[in-house]
Amino acid sequence: MSTINAKVARKLGIRRFEAAEYLRDEADIAAYLEAVLREDDSRLLAAALGDVARARGMTQLARDTGISREALYRALSADGNPGLTTLTKVLRALGLRLAIQSVAN
Repeated sequence: MSTINAKVARKLGIRRFEAAEYLRDEADIAAYLEAVLREDDSRLLAAALGDVARARGMTQLARDTGISREALYRALSADGNPGLTTLTKVLRALGLRLAIQSVAN
């Protein structure tokens, strides 16, 4: 995959896509996370939760979870691997929860 030169991108007014800018309400967030969950990719889920956290405010999330902002940024990145405790704290603070559903038809 090729990338565009940063100087050229600025000149053309091109900037990096930021999903958090499009997560305006609960319906947007729910639809986004449901789509991500269908991909069955834990790294993608961590990154998507990071997008939601940035949309809601990482500083407030850190306060609500008792987890430092830096640790949240690390855990909720594409390279992150949040533990179940972190995941449940983040979801609770965001007003979300996981639901278990059978995959059998």
